Parts: sequence; structure tokens; C-alpha cells
Amino acid sequence: MHRTLPVARIAALTLAALALASTSGCATSAATQPTPTPTASDAPTEGPGTPDPTTELGTVPQPLPAGEVLGQGLVLDAGTPILCLGDVGASLPPTCGGEPLVGWDWAALDGWESRGGTRWGSYAVQGTWDGESLTVTSDPVSLALFDPAPIDQPAPTPGTTSGDELQRIQQVLHAALGDRVLSSGVADGHLETTVVFDDGTVQQHLDGVYGPGVVHVVSALQPID
Repeated sequence: MHRTLPVARIAALTLAALALASTSGCATSAATQPTPTPTASDAPTEGPGTPDPTTELGTVPQPLPAGEVLGQGLVLDAGTPILCLGDVGASLPPTCGGEPLVGWDWAALDGWESRGGTRWGSYAVQGTWDGESLTVTSDPVSLALFDPAPIDQPAPTPGTTSGDELQRIQQVLHAALGDRVLSSGVADGHLETTVVFDDGTVQQHLDGVYGPGVVHVVSALQPID
């Protein structure tokens, strides 16, 4: 026998079904909602760039000698002869960087060695330097036979600049001057820096930037009186 539900019962069931559908729809919407994509305004912004430390030096002079100069060091020839004024690698054949030599003639010299197409020997070389190469003007002398004249340059007095500050200045000089700096080191409260050539103007400039006695400049090429 077919039973007919009361109207009130039908209404209650209908409301319950509608409520269940509404709840299920909300849950599905929340579960499938995509993660918001960050916008450009949400991305981290970069801070201002680190200032170039070399700007503190200004324009460093690049002096050229008025006459001839004398350089002492290893002459290395692996295709182009160069005078190595800085550090030399302890290998065989040795390795180093240096100033190109114009007018170099191994045939006129003694005291050199060779291996694998590379020749080398230690010499005192006199010539003219144009900022890029050294043109030989006199016969080179083997350093084993060379009696150098004393360099008339007073030794620096001990300084008071901190080691951390001197190391910072050292990094600045190497970054700004590049290959013009042959070597440098902190000693006795100052920075000892050897450059290819200085007639005193580089020293004067650095004294103006950092104060006297902070950086001591040594010229590898010495003027001939």
C-alpha cells in the first residue's frame, strides 16, 4: 500500500538536502581554490648596489719616465720576451707576467736556460719604458754579475693604521690599478706596494687620499741618473 508523507515531513527533507548540497559545494570550492600568484609588488626588491670601492681613489696618475730606466728580474721568453718584475712561479720552466721587451737578443747573451721552447735568465735591463713595453738600449747584464747601485729611497717609518683598514686599502688598490701593482703586503702599520713605475706622483696622490705613511709605494723600474 502506497504511503503519502505529510507535507511538513517533505518540507523538512527538502531543506536538509539543500543544506547538504550547499555545504558540499563550499567544501569543494575551498579545496580547489588555486594558490594566489605573487605579483611584482610582492617580490623582494634589491637594495642599492654596493658602491665601487675604487671611486675613493679618484684618478691615480700614470707617470712615464723622462729618460731611461733600469729593471731587474727574470726575463722569460715563451714566444715573446718579457721582464718579470713581480712574483715568479717556482716551476720548470718558470712562469710569470711582465713587461714586453723590444730589441731583446738571446744570441748576444750568456747565462740563460731553456726547456720546451722556453728560454729564461735573470738580468738587469736598461731601456726606455712607454707604459706598455721596455725598449732595450744597453747590453743586459746577468744578475749574477750585476752590482746594483743603492736605491735612494728612505725606509718608511712604522705606521698606526689598523691591519683591517690596510687590508681594505690593499683590495682597493689592486682593483683600481690592476697590473700596475706588482705586489703588496701589510707590514709595520703601513701597506707596502710595489708598482711598475712611479716618479713620486703616485705616492703623493695616495698620501692625499689616505694620509702620509699609510701606503708606501716602491717603483720596480728605477730612473737612470
